[in-house]
Amino acid sequence: MPTPSLTFRGESMRRIYLDHAAAMPVDPRVLEFAERYLQRDFGNPSSLYSVGLEAKRAIEDARKKVAELINAEKETCIVFTSGATESNNLAIKGTALRNIGKGKKVAASAIEHMSVLNPLKELQKRGFELTNIPVDSTGIVDTEKLNDILTKDTTVTSIMYANNEIGTIEPIKEISEIVHENGLYLHVDATAAAGRIPIDVQNEGIDLLTLSSNDIYGPQGAGALYIKPGVRLQSILPGGGQERGLRSGTENVFAIAGMGEAARIAKAEMVQECKRLKGIRDDLIVEMLKIDESYLTGHPTQRLPHHASFRFSRIEGESILLNMDMMYNIQVSTGSACTSRTLEPSHVLLAIGLKHEEAHGSMVITLGRSNAFEEIPIITKAVKETVQRLRELSPL
Repeated sequence: MPTPSLTFRGESMRRIYLDHAAAMPVDPRVLEFAERYLQRDFGNPSSLYSVGLEAKRAIEDARKKVAELINAEKETCIVFTSGATESNNLAIKGTALRNIGKGKKVAASAIEHMSVLNPLKELQKRGFELTNIPVDSTGIVDTEKLNDILTKDTTVTSIMYANNEIGTIEPIKEISEIVHENGLYLHVDATAAAGRIPIDVQNEGIDLLTLSSNDIYGPQGAGALYIKPGVRLQSILPGGGQERGLRSGTENVFAIAGMGEAARIAKAEMVQECKRLKGIRDDLIVEMLKIDESYLTGHPTQRLPHHASFRFSRIEGESILLNMDMMYNIQVSTGSACTSRTLEPSHVLLAIGLKHEEAHGSMVITLGRSNAFEEIPIITKAVKETVQRLRELSPL
């Protein structure tokens, strides 16, 4: 499918999409693999006749592929959901409520996604004690504070593998050791990291891990939760008992089959694609930091290979986003797509110590398979012109 274009001042401009953290296109290979489950093999996986059994086989095949992506002990460790938000809710509320007899304390880093923070706040209303774990100026969890915060009553600690807004990768193995020495279970939201960098749940000591289909070029409407053998959860969506009784409801066979194939492709191509995107990312960072009063946010090296995030003084991130889209047909972000509808500054940027006025001037670029080195001068020119134009208009 050709990339859509628009006409600006008499010239056709090819779209350059740079917000893969918000949504990704379905890989054509994934669509070709999974589309049979929309029309031909559309059966209900709970049915015992041939069409249902074929759908059931597709789900189990996908379960194996997802398990292999993260080196799970076995495919039955994978429970399919409707997406990362449901997986986070199941991991946090399901584990905390099932193990309430062991303690009523929960903890999470201050830069978690809202689909982690809001379920934790809901647990607070049920009598749980929630503690936010601080991070440093690059977004790395303060392990000393983590060690002080956790107790044997802390049933769930949630730390994301990598942050979707600033790209920082957390030292999960070190965090896991602290959690298991002081508390009970470690939940890791790997939505931003899976398929980008290697994840090994066994080696890194992860108890629960959240995955998203669309964040690995699979269909929207599917996600997964890895559950380590022996970890017990309470269902938060009771019904017919699908997915080990933890996630009832007829399975989305098309999306799940697609997620499995997307996981297989990601695993096979990860090393090569990581190297390619890192090269583009590094060149973009060099060029962006040539802009006066521009700053990189997140860790300078310990960050996702496709992720570059910045802040610019004296302008608003929303204005950058809209100007880049309307003037240049380039789509960037100014933070998480799930929180950008508010005019409040990003809680992530505030947590790393930025002032409100500094946090407002953010721009996030997340690269994908469609991006190429030859786009670098187009992107950098557009950003430089955008920043200059907005500063000329700014009362600041």
